[in-house]
Amino acid sequence: MRILAGALKGRRLVTPRGPATRPTTDQVRLALLDALAPWLEGARVLDLFAGAGGVGLEALSRGAAHATFVERDARAVAALRRNIAALALEGSARVLREDALRALERLAGEGERFEIAFLDPPYETDLAAATLVALGAGPVTGPAGVVVAQHRTKQPPAPEIGVLRAYRTRRFGETTLTFFRAGG
Repeated sequence: MRILAGALKGRRLVTPRGPATRPTTDQVRLALLDALAPWLEGARVLDLFAGAGGVGLEALSRGAAHATFVERDARAVAALRRNIAALALEGSARVLREDALRALERLAGEGERFEIAFLDPPYETDLAAATLVALGAGPVTGPAGVVVAQHRTKQPPAPEIGVLRAYRTRRFGETTLTFFRAGG
């Protein structure tokens, strides 16, 4: 896996071995970050279920000011920390090794706000719905925030979740990205 665009274009990323994570494909990552381009410059990005951090690191390469990565798998967190160090992004990245829902509670308690949030939970769980409900409650989603859920095409999220309103989808075979805006 490599950074696809921006200041760090072409830099290699390490990924953990084993079935614990499913890296977002280059095609999906490219389409995702291209669609988010208008909001990226100077943004605070939340990468939930981050794995080795491909999405958040790509956002930093393209001009985001800061990325918070949430991942609970120890091997993925180790790869993520190696990637952050290799790209010299320690000053603009935070890693939380914990469950995404607990991390959202913690971040809300700390008063953190993000302009962009991305979630790519394991497809075989109901974590996408639960995480979208937590994001839709509003505390960590900025007033004009964008939330993107990666999910199985045959399992779309609800079009309205709390303050979030779906406004776009992009399909890539069995994978779909659903884009939400806070406040509609």
